[in-house]
Amino acid sequence: MAVPDFQAFLLPLLRFASDGEVHSLQEAYSVLADHFKLSDADKTEMLPSGTQVIYKNRIAWARTYLVKALVLESPKRGLFRITERGRELLAGNPSTLLVKHLKAYPEFAAFHGHGNNTVDSAAATSLVDVDNEKSSSTPDEIFEMAYQELRAGLATDLLAQVSNNSPEFFERLVVKLLVKMGYGGSIRDAGQAIGRSGDEGIDGIIKEDKLGLDVIYIQAKRWQGSVGRPEIQKFVGALHGQRAKKGVFITTGSFTKDAQQYVATIDPKVVLIDGGRLVELMIDHNLGVSVAEVYEIKKIDTDFFLEG
Repeated sequence: MAVPDFQAFLLPLLRFASDGEVHSLQEAYSVLADHFKLSDADKTEMLPSGTQVIYKNRIAWARTYLVKALVLESPKRGLFRITERGRELLAGNPSTLLVKHLKAYPEFAAFHGHGNNTVDSAAATSLVDVDNEKSSSTPDEIFEMAYQELRAGLATDLLAQVSNNSPEFFERLVVKLLVKMGYGGSIRDAGQAIGRSGDEGIDGIIKEDKLGLDVIYIQAKRWQGSVGRPEIQKFVGALHGQRAKKGVFITTGSFTKDAQQYVATIDPKVVLIDGGRLVELMIDHNLGVSVAEVYEIKKIDTDFFLEG
């Protein structure tokens, strides 16, 4: 089954703690993974950032919410046990436990509203509003989803800008991107190489490393539609003519499935970079974009609190 939303972990986690013993998050990860019959794939699914496993992130946030509602207490970082309030809650034999139920506790309501009267309460609670489609997501997931949405919008706008410029601008863009990625030595070296060949489907040659121990042949085409296998075959033929081992075909358009299957089975090695991948690389390497805002996500520095 898919990983349940984080609210689904609230009641099973509280019931797991009902024995009154001190438990660790590591124990909870194992017990709740078994409870929900998570598959190996479920247990390795990561957040979009690739920094955390989703089910562990959701269990950790479920514990945080239960602690803030004072139905669990945390005697030490990463540990938890049930409180008298938690026992009273379970005594009512609830069939479900959601964020809206925890809001009945003033301590949790204050936490959920961030305890800041200067913050618009509607905006503060909307992040985990049970009527919102994202209500089942943890704050980490909500933040990452917002980031991914902003990035996707940026990528769309960026590709439109690239496509609306001249072929010459596109070639210069390719040079700058490859250099930022560590190829070609300097902008000057790369700039001299690109656009010089024009040799049967080869737009340029660029160093693979700063020493020039190997070279990469490039085809850079500003293309609106899909690039098919015939175009790639022309490029590969040109590579064979140069006895080249490596090539990169970059376009603002896309590649047909036939073209992608073709390059997967040939020698020399050819990498296809379509418009979507191109702008992702531009964003990753800060080309054509600038930083608008920086948000720092901080966590406890456990080393700071070690005594001895």
